[in-house]
Amino acid sequence: MEQVPQDRTAVAVLGAGLMGHGIAQAFMTAGFEVSLWDPDADVLNSAPDRIAAHLEVAGIEREVDVRLARTLPEAVDGASLVIEAAPEKMPIKQDLVRQVEDANDECILASNTSVLRITEIAEAARHPERVVGTHWWNPPYLIHLVEVVRGERTADSTVEQVSTWLREAGKTPVEVYKDVPGFVGNRMQFALVREAAHIVEEGICSPETVDLVTRMTFGRRWPAVGPLENSDFIGLDLVKAIMDYLAPSLSTAQSAPALFERLLAEGHSGARAGKGVYEWPEGTRDEVERRLLEHLLATETSGRPEDDTGTDQSR
Repeated sequence: MEQVPQDRTAVAVLGAGLMGHGIAQAFMTAGFEVSLWDPDADVLNSAPDRIAAHLEVAGIEREVDVRLARTLPEAVDGASLVIEAAPEKMPIKQDLVRQVEDANDECILASNTSVLRITEIAEAARHPERVVGTHWWNPPYLIHLVEVVRGERTADSTVEQVSTWLREAGKTPVEVYKDVPGFVGNRMQFALVREAAHIVEEGICSPETVDLVTRMTFGRRWPAVGPLENSDFIGLDLVKAIMDYLAPSLSTAQSAPALFERLLAEGHSGARAGKGVYEWPEGTRDEVERRLLEHLLATETSGRPEDDTGTDQSR
């Protein structure tokens, strides 16, 4: 059953692209009053159809109730929470902070950055205590967890209020205590990407084998048992012995993998370009996206902790 806030809290989402329209959908389906804005009119106007398609895939029968704003001031007018989902470029995000505060000096501003430091984004703010990170995961309407990231000057009350709104939207907020690049999830995810590429670069196995091993072995366990809980489960003495032996062989690269650098130099940027690590014939990307969505929908109820209270555990 949807949890509908009694006061119909107003939320504005800035950016109607990959993440923004999905964040708007998540708040809309939970009963919030949602405004959406994007500087690209075509992207903005296509958002309702994209949201409707997501609802259809999820088997949800309801109208798309998101207000499309033609200007940023129109979008944020009266909003209690403003979420920016702009491209990952610091000047763009800092400029949005200034524009939002000029148009609405009372709201909380949340950045959906996945790697940039919140403290640096908030340098453009008159009220940095009301700037916080909310890192959603794609697709935001299906993945329940949201990282709530403190900037160095973010107020406790800001973190608490945003976490409350996220819980009302059916999400699981987790607090990130330190404002570090990549926060929690992306630090672990890209450490794995680095090692996966390193294995291929070293000729240990094919890309297909790397991905198959990930998906069919430890990847199957992670929804039930995370890496630190699993370490306790099998015994820290064994884990220490394995890591002492294995660690010197792991990648310590301080930049993007050479495999990616080489492919990019050859013009092979990934699925949309038709080739990256893999060959991507026409239609293949859509097939992979459909496979991912079907998997997430099938496991939606198991995507939340069984004892989910929406609160963070003690340090």
